[in-house]
Amino acid sequence: MNRFSYMRAASVEEAVREVAGDPTARFIAGGTNLIDLMKYDVERPDRLIDITHLPLKGIEETEGGGLRIGALVSNDEVAYDSRVQDRYPLLSSAIRAGASPQLRNAATTGGNLLQRTRCYYFYDTGTPCNKREPGSGCPAAFGRNRIHAILGTSEHCIATHPSDMAVAMAALEALVHVAGPNGERVIPIAEFHRLPGDRPEIDNTLERGEIITAVELPAQDFSRNHTYLKVRDRLSYAFALVSVAAALRLDAGKVTDARLALGGVAHKPWRVPEAEAMLSGKAPSSDLFGKVADRILDGAKGYEDNAFKIDLARRTIVRALSQAAEGKPQSQTDKRIQ
Repeated sequence: MNRFSYMRAASVEEAVREVAGDPTARFIAGGTNLIDLMKYDVERPDRLIDITHLPLKGIEETEGGGLRIGALVSNDEVAYDSRVQDRYPLLSSAIRAGASPQLRNAATTGGNLLQRTRCYYFYDTGTPCNKREPGSGCPAAFGRNRIHAILGTSEHCIATHPSDMAVAMAALEALVHVAGPNGERVIPIAEFHRLPGDRPEIDNTLERGEIITAVELPAQDFSRNHTYLKVRDRLSYAFALVSVAAALRLDAGKVTDARLALGGVAHKPWRVPEAEAMLSGKAPSSDLFGKVADRILDGAKGYEDNAFKIDLARRTIVRALSQAAEGKPQSQTDKRIQ
């Protein structure tokens, strides 16, 4: 780990000013991802700007009937907040499916969204990686790629985004509130993370110096028919091979609204609104769910070790939609697939 200086920001404005004016500075809160990256020598900031004492820790009702979650609220605080459990149980379930209790107690809402993508080669500074050193190559494309992406890839990067929370937030169409040198703005979560394209070193659409201040959950009711289904190599702490956040509204036995987001398959949570629209006005059935899955996975590309993910994703989508339609969400206590 390189030597660095440290300062504690007294306000959002001061934090923004310090990072915007110094390309070697980074915000730090829970540090569950950044400190790991520094230990592996992947990130080498010269300055850390501590934001843990900023007033970004509350969960508040919005005028529109939703919830505004401060960027510094811990993952466990979100997961076990009674309002989240009652009105956004999909989000609570997704958070509880991830990491360990110790990490969830330290990790923050804003930091969770800002996790760097997962890839063995990205974390190994002895190998090339376009995310660490643009133009050096992507050895994952022909190397060990079992955990890697099957959707939205490019010749420059096939890494996946690791967050469970972000997958549920994508399905719930959360809004990310940020502040920066040019003021405040709101980013729909679908536009927050980006695909690798020819700039895989850029994970999201934040500008230099911008800081996440809150995440807003719009008012909606997917509290009855939902599930977060995560398939992984082991039932304890592990990243998803494939995960699906499914949320449905049903009336008189037919789907009136549907949301689906996938994790573990792309550089960002993966949604295909056209596939969701295929469910509208129809009665739930395995045949229909299979057609929706095929539409979501249209264009999926497997590599030598991860081609199995395409069929796994299809079966996981069908199972998740079945769980949601039946109103029997996946248990995150007994993690065996129901």
